Amino acid sequence: MKSAATCCFTGHRPSKLPWGTNEDDERCLRLKERLASEVQTAYDNGYRHFICGMARGADFYFCEAVLALRERHSDVTVEAALPCETQASRWPEKDRSRYFSLVAQCDVESVIQSHYDKGCMQRRDRYMVDHSSLLLAVYNGLLGGTMYTLTYAMRHGVETRVISLDEYEM
Repeated sequence: MKSAATCCFTGHRPSKLPWGTNEDDERCLRLKERLASEVQTAYDNGYRHFICGMARGADFYFCEAVLALRERHSDVTVEAALPCETQASRWPEKDRSRYFSLVAQCDVESVIQSHYDKGCMQRRDRYMVDHSSLLLAVYNGLLGGTMYTLTYAMRHGVETRVISLDEYEM
């Protein structure tokens, strides 16, 4: 199931980003530029399919970077890997609108399961890694879903490229 031309992403939600939800913060803007650069490098190295878990925060930045890449390269495809149908149901309206807009722009939508339960996020993360040969990560070194996904990828021989949030601290 693993594809040599597929890249997936893991990263933190706003609560673990140094700037929170302030995407006008200079550190956030630098991270978005770095993600765009990493996505371009992945493309230059033969990656054409990109899978995003569509969580708030860094996942949104990644998805937007890949959609921008697709505007320049028509052979790029974007897959929204959704842990459950109700992923965004409790989010603030602004975040839900952004989520639905991004999902609508994706080429493929994979819903891992219909309902939320405590394991659906990890099942989504495993799905992404199991279908990829490269994992890009925005990571702060702390326990959580991003660490779980990185560890899972390394155990399964998936190449990982980590963007440390230490570079974006004040």
